Amino acid sequence: MILGAAWLSESLRVLIQIGILFLLIYAVLYYLRSTRGAMVIAGLFILGLTLAIVAKIEFLGLDVLAYILDMFGNSLFVAILIIFQPELRRALAQLGSYIARKGKQRREIVSEIISAVSAMSKRKCGALIVVERRFNLQTLIDDSIPLDIKINSLVLESIFFPNSPLHDGAVIVRNNKIVAARAILPLTRAEHVSRHLGTRHRAALGVSEESDAVTIVVSEESGFISLAYRGIFHRDLSPEELENMLEQLVVMKDDGELNETVQMIEEQESAPIREEKDDKENE
Repeated sequence: MILGAAWLSESLRVLIQIGILFLLIYAVLYYLRSTRGAMVIAGLFILGLTLAIVAKIEFLGLDVLAYILDMFGNSLFVAILIIFQPELRRALAQLGSYIARKGKQRREIVSEIISAVSAMSKRKCGALIVVERRFNLQTLIDDSIPLDIKINSLVLESIFFPNSPLHDGAVIVRNNKIVAARAILPLTRAEHVSRHLGTRHRAALGVSEESDAVTIVVSEESGFISLAYRGIFHRDLSPEELENMLEQLVVMKDDGELNETVQMIEEQESAPIREEKDDKENE
């Protein structure tokens, strides 16, 4: 029993090591796939494999080749460091700046959205923008017009221009790119939603109920800016308020905004009540 457990433990360690080596080799080859270093590493691999096969043919007695193979193996690591010095330096630099680059991309998303939404709000140009977070929206993307455009405020404004063939439906933003336009979003099924909300607002609330996406709406009638997140609708935002919320939800990706969430819920629950009182007073 003890021997069996030891054998299983040893086999597991071997499998883990093989898996780690496979991932490392795959990552290196994938990174070098479009560089001149890819041809060099392929040549080194073929040379080493050839020497290994020839040297292992014992009956030929190729002691010199076996010695060269040993020397080749011992100096291979140093040779790789020298040959791939530019690629290694670039890879380490990219690794070090990965977090900073992600934060910069997210702030770029917020900046471009704020610029576009502010301009469309002044012109009362209706818009519906969905920013993907952790939950994958590929199903919605597959049923829309696929795009691959770096996010830009002018591009967003041109998409939602009334005469644009893509202005109906929503735009989906993933990372720092516009990946889909004319996306059809699910409408909310919540019973407490005000009957005065239009299709855009119901769609924004619907996708926020089924995912963690942040959805921004510009009303075509009033030009008011609204944001939907986690089934909660925050209406009539100023560009500064929208920027603060996007900073927290998109840049920081912070889901712990308890006080703000409670305030949103209270406003959402009280909105239908105020509208019902207004209707009664009008009657």
